[in-house]
Amino acid sequence: MINIALPKGRLGKKCYELFAKHGYVCKNMEEDNRKLAFENDEKTVRYLLIKPSDVAIYVEHGAADIGIVGKDTLLETSPDIFELQDLDMGKCRMCVCAKEDFVDDTDSVLRVATKYPNIAKTYYKGLNREIEIIKLNGSIELAPILGLSDVIVDIVETGSTLRENHLKVEAEIVKSSARLIANKSSYRFKYDEIENFIKVFEEK
Repeated sequence: MINIALPKGRLGKKCYELFAKHGYVCKNMEEDNRKLAFENDEKTVRYLLIKPSDVAIYVEHGAADIGIVGKDTLLETSPDIFELQDLDMGKCRMCVCAKEDFVDDTDSVLRVATKYPNIAKTYYKGLNREIEIIKLNGSIELAPILGLSDVIVDIVETGSTLRENHLKVEAEIVKSSARLIANKSSYRFKYDEIENFIKVFEEK
């Protein structure tokens, strides 16, 4: 049985549709239910619906053999996995953003609000800029508006949320997209089966 960690949401649904198109279907996944694990015994595949930020954890620890995860999460958490393929899906940018009238005072410590403290620290260390990290889990855009931080480091897709809140992109740190990852042990012992899933994305 191949255990596949799919991120909940649009990306996971899109990936499942690709798998299903190539025969790896689970009919009960398409029903309205609250289940989180779905099996197809004939195809020896089990889909696990997981919070996107937890996918790499399940794969690293062997609870899932392969998974779909954003490059931003891999950069932030550095899991001990194999990164097999850039899926060219779920594209976005990791950016520094601030209020439209923001001017950086380089003589003071920069307050950075983010869900990605490790990415932010690495970026500003490269600039030799002293910062204070404010770790948040949601509504990051509010931080500079309310004076909690000077800037934010966050994912930007279309930029519409920034514009609606009178924020702007100050700098792009890195581009991100969905990646196919594998547990290191699984990749050795289930190599042929996992390679079949890689071909699904190559033939999409």
